[in-house]
Parts: sequence; structure tokens; C-alpha cells
Amino acid sequence: MAEGFLPVNRREMQEKGWTRPDFVYITGDAYVDHPSFGTAIISRVLEAEGFKVAILPQPDWRDENSVREFGCPRLGFLISSGNMDSMVNHYTVNKRRRHQDAYTPGGAFGRRPDYAVTVYANMVRRAFPDSPVIAGGIEASLRRLGHYDYWSDSVKRSVLIQAPVDIVSYGMGERSIVEIAQALDSGLDVKDITFIRGTAFKVRDISTWRQDSLLLPSFQEISSDKKSYARSFAIQYRNTDPFSGRRLIEQYGAHMFVIQNPPAMPLSRQEMDDVYDLPYMRTWHPSCDAAGGVPAMAEIRFSLTSSRGCFGGCSFCALTFHQGRIIQARSHESIIKEARLLTKQPDFHGYIHDVGGPTANFRHPACKKQLKAGACPDKQCLFPQPCSQLIADHSDYISLLRSLRAIPGVKKVFIRSGIRFDYVLADKKNDFLRELCKYHVSGQLKVAPEHVSDQVLALLGKPRNEVYERFKRAYADMNRRLGLKQYLVPYLMSSHPGSTMKDAIMLAEHVRDIGYMPQQVQDFYPTPSTLSTCMYYTGLDPRTMEEVYIPSDPHEKAMQRALIQYRDPKNYDLVKEALLREGRQDLIGYGKNALIRPRKPGSKQKNYQNNRQDRRKHETYHSGTGRKRSKTR
Repeated sequence: MAEGFLPVNRREMQEKGWTRPDFVYITGDAYVDHPSFGTAIISRVLEAEGFKVAILPQPDWRDENSVREFGCPRLGFLISSGNMDSMVNHYTVNKRRRHQDAYTPGGAFGRRPDYAVTVYANMVRRAFPDSPVIAGGIEASLRRLGHYDYWSDSVKRSVLIQAPVDIVSYGMGERSIVEIAQALDSGLDVKDITFIRGTAFKVRDISTWRQDSLLLPSFQEISSDKKSYARSFAIQYRNTDPFSGRRLIEQYGAHMFVIQNPPAMPLSRQEMDDVYDLPYMRTWHPSCDAAGGVPAMAEIRFSLTSSRGCFGGCSFCALTFHQGRIIQARSHESIIKEARLLTKQPDFHGYIHDVGGPTANFRHPACKKQLKAGACPDKQCLFPQPCSQLIADHSDYISLLRSLRAIPGVKKVFIRSGIRFDYVLADKKNDFLRELCKYHVSGQLKVAPEHVSDQVLALLGKPRNEVYERFKRAYADMNRRLGLKQYLVPYLMSSHPGSTMKDAIMLAEHVRDIGYMPQQVQDFYPTPSTLSTCMYYTGLDPRTMEEVYIPSDPHEKAMQRALIQYRDPKNYDLVKEALLREGRQDLIGYGKNALIRPRKPGSKQKNYQNNRQDRRKHETYHSGTGRKRSKTR
């Protein structure tokens, strides 16, 4: 057996001297024993508690016998779709099949099913009717209650009802999975494990739980009435904090209820260190070698996780429902220890690719209150402007980065997981911006303003455009003072709820004015359990119950996306149609304020050449600097 890995087949299990495992962990990903993979963390945490865990990566979902590899485990099956929701993994925002799966050996596609948690759970239940089934990971976590499913365009039942799952361990599951394992090991029936934070389960009688619980609108109500769905989501959203969150109950029919216990408490710094200090092999299982390994490892192999959680509160992000808003950070000693391990790897060339988390420059809770009372249920830390109690301080992060740069063998430490630019501006000392520009940018800094319309930004949960403009100026000024030529690359989003065609044209004019031609544009993707997805489905902002314009028509969405990339010749007709629809003929012409040039009969190739030359010309400039690049892309 590969030394140090957990067993992935019966032969490897027998080589360990086991007759059967305590748990069989079924995952939709290849087996990568690295702390960036949830499967690795949960299995190693259980191992550290004395439990035997066997990994069953990507069982053949077309073969019922594939889940029988280890026989029936002593305590139960753990099931996860992997690091991504299987539907996001499989489909583009246009619901077209993707061609590659970065979490599969060789990037091969088709090794996991759609709605993987449901499929795997059904396979297990047919093969082992009496074995407990515990689901976790992002797919189960965000589908723990009734939810809108973009791919079927319907409201789906909780995964606990949809599939034969006994318990969902939602969020970051280190605490809850150990408690579940210990309860099962003590002989407790899985149906009686109803007391653990960070879990959801189903019952037929709620009389025991009525007290201190909030009753959500029933599934019948949320699936037939969009206002009820929005009201339910608002209650869920206000109860995602481990300190103030209440137990929630959702009814299915006359005699079935899903109960969600309050979220698990955040890990302490020591507990975070303990999780990342477990004996990970830090690579894929040797069974992946023949296919050339697992592509997803390329991004994280030489990256360091410094924290989890995010108080940024972007509407389109599921982090509030999954990791929560309270920052949990590792100690410097733990991160430096891991960095030293990286330098000893034979293919390490001196470059640490990232040091961060969901938001790289969040290293501590937003305010002192959060450590005792949690995050405010009805207020954001940064939106619509930074809270008066916000602790905007990068000194700990700066100190960590300096320590990492000083490690022998480290040439450069990059920050690529994204920074929150309004938080940078809120730090009045401004030391971080200088440190960032001087040491941690590789010529381009990617940031996510998402849009320029304040109306759309408000629904996105992002700061006003004026804040981004201030950051652009500060970034350009700092690079000028340092004598560096470094540029901003803005991530932009089209078709988010609230974005009208006028807003899309405003964004296109901004792109034109800064001379930027985005190579990629993110069309809003309605994934389960986000504020933006609730808006998309209901046409309501669940926080206020006010109506929101929804660009849901595929053709309109195509026009909004094309406007941002208006210089691409293949977008000519869509851009022109959008401009004519809004009465903006003034933007069709040869003037300096034009978005597109009119075609002349029989001049298609010439028009393409003109657009290509213009694109090259404009790409020699970049957002926020107004200066030429040394060379074109």
C-alpha cells in the first residue's frame, strides 16, 4: 500500500491489518490527501480520534456493486460530492456540459454523477440498508433545507428528504463529524443523534424541538409561493451565526420535518493549527499517477491556507451559509511550519503561490464583539460602508508575509486568493498597500469590483463604485512611488439581479473608457443558498422584500455579456441590438465615445482586422493607470 495514505481498496485495507473500516468515505473527487480537500481534512481528523477511515473515491455510479469495495463499515458511510457541487462541476451557467473535471485524474469528465450526494446515498442504501449515512461537503451543506435548483428550474426538497441520508453535517465539519462518530461508537442509534451543532436531520414528530425553534414556511409553501420562499430564506440567512443562530424546522407533508441545529462553534487558533498539522501526504494517491495526476492540485500545491470564514458578505457567495462570517485563523508558527515543508519538495522553485483564504487580507474577526456575541444578524461589516466597530488592521498579515519571505529557499510570496479593496482603504495606516505592491504582486493584481452601477453593486453587497475608483488611484499612486509597472485586472459580472440593460451599457462604457478588453466575463450563476440566487428565483430581495429586476431571458443575458466584450467581432450583432433597444444609437459610430463601428457591406474581414487592431491598441492600456504596457498580450 502507498505509505501514509488511507486505503482506497480492499487490498490496501488488508495491508493495514484491518478486517473492516469504521467509516467508508465516498467522495466525488479523486483522493488527494491535502488540506485543501475536505475529504482529506475530515478523514484525517477522524483518524486522529482513533477511527479507521477508508476512502472510496469516485465509485462507478453506473455499477451498484462499486460501493461494496470495503463491505459494510462498522459505524457508517460518509458521503460528499467533493470540493464542488456536482452540478456546478458539470455545467456552465448556460447549462452546457463542461469538458473537463479538474478534480478527476487527468481531468477526465464523467467520473461522478449529477446530484452526486443523492446518487451515492441511494447506492449505499440499496447495498447496505441498515448502515448509517452521513452527508457533508458543499453540495449537502447548501442543500440541507428546501432550495432553488437552477439546473431543473425548480424548488427541490432538502437532501435529507431527496435522498436516504440520516444526518447532514453542514458547514466546516471537523467538530460535528467527531461528535457524530463518538455517538455512533457509543452505540447510539443514528436516529437518536439529534443534539449536535452543525447538523441537520429528519423526524416525524417535532414536539421535543418546538421550544426555542423557529418554524420556517413549509416546503409546500416555498415551492408554490415565491414570497414564502423569500421569507424562509431571510430567516435562514439571519440564523447562520453560531452565537445567535436558532434551531430551524421545515415541514414536509403532514408527518415529516427537517430540523437544522444551530451552526457549529468556530475553531480556536489552536484547533485550526491542529487540523493543518495532521499527517497529510500533500499529494494525490498513487492510483492517479497513470492519468498524470489531478489538475486541481496545480493551483494549491504551493499555496497556504491562513484563514477561513468571510465577513465580506457578497450576495452571490455561499460562504455565509457554509464557512460563516467569523474569521478563524491559523497561527504564524503553523503556517511557517507548512511553508518549510513546501521548500523541501523536489519541484518547489521558490514561489509560494498564495497565502490566504476566502478573502486573503482577513486574518481576524471583524470586531471584538464577534468573539463573544457573533456577527450581527441584520448588519454587514463592510456594506454599505465599513461598520464603526470594524477593526481594519493588516499588521498581523504583514508580519506573517514578512516571516514567510524570510524562509530560506523562498524567492517570492504571491497573494492570489483575492483581497477586499474596501478593507484595504479602511486601514488608515496604509502599510499593507505598500507591502502588497512591493512584494506580493506579479505584475497584475486581480480584484473584484464586479460592476460600476451603484444600484447593482448594492444588490451584489459590494461597495459603491467610488470606493473602487479610490482604490485604483491609491494602487496606481503606490506603484508610481515604488517605480513599478503593475496593473489592476478587474473581475466583472454580467446579468446579476438588478442589472438592467442600461446598467450593462454603463459597464460597457466604463470598460471602453479605461481601455480594457476582458478576456473572460462571469455571467451570474445561481448556485444553491445564496442571496443572489434567492433574488433570481423570486424577483425579491429577501432582506427587504422589495422587487428586483431579473435579467433571466437567455438572449438578454447574452447581450449583457457581449456588451462587456464589445470589441470582440463575434459580439457585434448582440451589442448593436442592445444599443438600439435602449435608444443608444450615439454609441454606434466612429467617434471616440462609440462602443462599436458600423459594418460596411462586403467588409467583414476588414472589419475583423480593424477590431483586432483596435483591441491590440486598447490592450496596451490598463485599468487605473492610464499608462502603456511594455508589450501587448
